[in-house]
Amino acid sequence: MTVTPTWSKELSQNTGDCYKKIPSLDVNYCSPPSMCQDNHTAVTKVLLWGFQNLQSFRIPLFVIILVIYTIIVVGNLMTVLTVLYAKNLRHPMYIFLQNLAFSDVLSSSVIVPQLLYITWWEKGHLLIVGCICQFYMYSFLGIVQSFLLTVMAYDRYVAICDPLRYSSLLSIRHCYRLISFSWSLAFVLDSTEVIFLFRLEFCDSDIINHFFCDLLPILEISSSDTLIIIWQDFALSIITILLPFLFVLISYICIMVTILGIPSTTGRKKAFSTCSTHLLLVFVYYGALIALYVVPSDDNSRDGNKFKSLINTVLTPFSNPLIYSVRNKELVKVFKKLIQKQIWTLK
Repeated sequence: MTVTPTWSKELSQNTGDCYKKIPSLDVNYCSPPSMCQDNHTAVTKVLLWGFQNLQSFRIPLFVIILVIYTIIVVGNLMTVLTVLYAKNLRHPMYIFLQNLAFSDVLSSSVIVPQLLYITWWEKGHLLIVGCICQFYMYSFLGIVQSFLLTVMAYDRYVAICDPLRYSSLLSIRHCYRLISFSWSLAFVLDSTEVIFLFRLEFCDSDIINHFFCDLLPILEISSSDTLIIIWQDFALSIITILLPFLFVLISYICIMVTILGIPSTTGRKKAFSTCSTHLLLVFVYYGALIALYVVPSDDNSRDGNKFKSLINTVLTPFSNPLIYSVRNKELVKVFKKLIQKQIWTLK
C-alpha cells in the first residue's frame, strides 16, 4: 500500500511512443513486453542504490540512524511491556497504544537494519523475492497503523461524545476484536496487491535508486505490464488511507463540538487532554504521508524523495514514543514504578 507519489511520472524509463497518460493518477505509463525476450536476462537480484551522494556524510548518518533506531525499539518496547504487565492499564486506549507501538517496532525493523547496511557499504543487494517481501511487510504494517489510528479515534469519540455507553461499546472484548479485525483486514487487503507483484517479470535492469523496496521503484525496473497494479494500489490507498483519514477527521469534528459545549474551562481542558496524544499521533502519521506522496516535488529530485521516505520510515516511529512519554503521564508513571520494582527485586 502506497499512495502514488508525484515522482511516479518517471515510472517507465523505456523510450518510444508507448507512453499513455493516466489523468486521475498523473502517471506516464508505458506497457512493455511481458516476457524476457532475446538478449534479455531475467533479474533475480536487485541493487539498492541508497544515498550515493552522501559519501562524506556517510558515517555521521549511520550513527544518527543507529541511535534513532535504538530509541525506536527501546521506547516502543517499553510501552508494549508497560501495558502488558501493568494491570491498571488494561484499558482500550492503552491496549490500542500498545499495538501501535508494537507495529512501529516491526515497521522500523523491516527497513532500518538494511538501511544501516546500505549506508555503511553505500549499496546493498537483495533478491527480488526479498525485495517484494520487504515492500509487503512495510505496506502491511502501514495499513495496520492506519486502521489502529482509526479505532483509536472511535475510542476517543465514544469516551467524549457518548461516555455513558463507553463500557458497553468498548469493553476489553470489543477492544481485542477491533484490534484483530485491523490486523486481519490489513493482511487480506495487502496480500491482494502482492500476489500481482510476484507475477511481474524483471529483465536487464536491476538497480533500484532507493534505500528500500517501495512500490514504484519496483515497478520502474519491471518488464511486465504494471497498469493493473497501479490502479489496484490507487484503490487500496483510498480504502486504507483516505477513508480512515476521513473517519478520523469527522470523529474529531464531533469531539471538538462536544468539548466546546462543555460549560467549564476545567472540563474542556480535561476532555481535550484525553485525546491530545492520539491527535498528535494522527498529525505525525498523516503529515508524513502527505509530505511524501502528495506535496509536489521536482521530478528529478530523487534524493529529495528519498529523504522524505527517510522521515516517513524512521522519524515517524521515532517520534511516537516521545509523544507517549510527553503527553501520557499515567503511562510514564506506571513505567517508573515497574522500573523501581525491578531494581528493588535485584537488590
